Amino acid sequence: MPRVLVAGSFNVDHVWTAARLPRPGETLAGRYATGPGGKGFNQAVAARRAGADTSFLCALGADAGGELARALARTDGIDLREAPSAAPTGTAGIYLDEAGNNSIVIGAGANAHLSAEFVTAQADAFADAAVVLVQLESPAPAILAALRRARAAGSLAMLNPAPANAEVGAELLASSDIVTPNETEFAGLLERRVGRAPPDAGAGTLPDAQLHALCRELLPHGTVVLTLGGAGCFVSHAEDRRRGDEAACYRAAAAPARVVDTTGAGDAFNGALAASLALRPEAPFTTHVGFATRYAGASTEREGAAAAMPHLAP
Repeated sequence: MPRVLVAGSFNVDHVWTAARLPRPGETLAGRYATGPGGKGFNQAVAARRAGADTSFLCALGADAGGELARALARTDGIDLREAPSAAPTGTAGIYLDEAGNNSIVIGAGANAHLSAEFVTAQADAFADAAVVLVQLESPAPAILAALRRARAAGSLAMLNPAPANAEVGAELLASSDIVTPNETEFAGLLERRVGRAPPDAGAGTLPDAQLHALCRELLPHGTVVLTLGGAGCFVSHAEDRRRGDEAACYRAAAAPARVVDTTGAGDAFNGALAASLALRPEAPFTTHVGFATRYAGASTEREGAAAAMPHLAP
């Protein structure tokens, strides 16, 4: 079975839901829930529930949060490979309004201790991986090591440059075949890596030709998938690497959904895209994007992050 390898973060999510998000200095009454999260774990669960065998490289503490990660990985059949840490397992505080909008604060904890040495040592996991997916809630050296290992093993190297405030070095982009920013992350990448001022009204409002040109500046050799929330996504390929698509750039509409919680929608998209690429490498890229948008839409119809990932195969 084709395998997806995800390297990244695990968090215990603490979620407060109120009618609206609190303003600075304001106290609101609401509801509380807790559950598993972290971009890495969310994406690993999505990839597994989308049908791909999945390995997950992370760092965990010797605490209840770490035990939760191990138990959930066993339940979903995820090959969990953990770097032990003296720090507590990562946490996230999530504030959610009734429209499904959220604000998030993360405490890295053990996630900050995922090392390049640990990642590099997992040679057998990389050897079996068709797609390697990473994000930026873990230290950059570990993430770069994963991308380089992917390239060395002949795997597809996929970077989700999230969260938006993370530093994305030139080496990370150069080592990636596919990059999947949202609009905020894309604006930051343009400003820091290309020296372009972000569009005032959001990148998604730009004409396709102009947006495609910006993507080519950002990642000349690969594919950029710009996720646009309810507006779907924009795909931009290098001219000589269209991944089976007829067009070098195009938009894909979002799937209809009865939105309850958007917290893990981006992670659902990335995990499902990785799974589809691994399971059907011969299919055109537009097929994989279509599945990922449907999967992400389905994930918003339930509360939670990792727990909301649907069992839905391409």
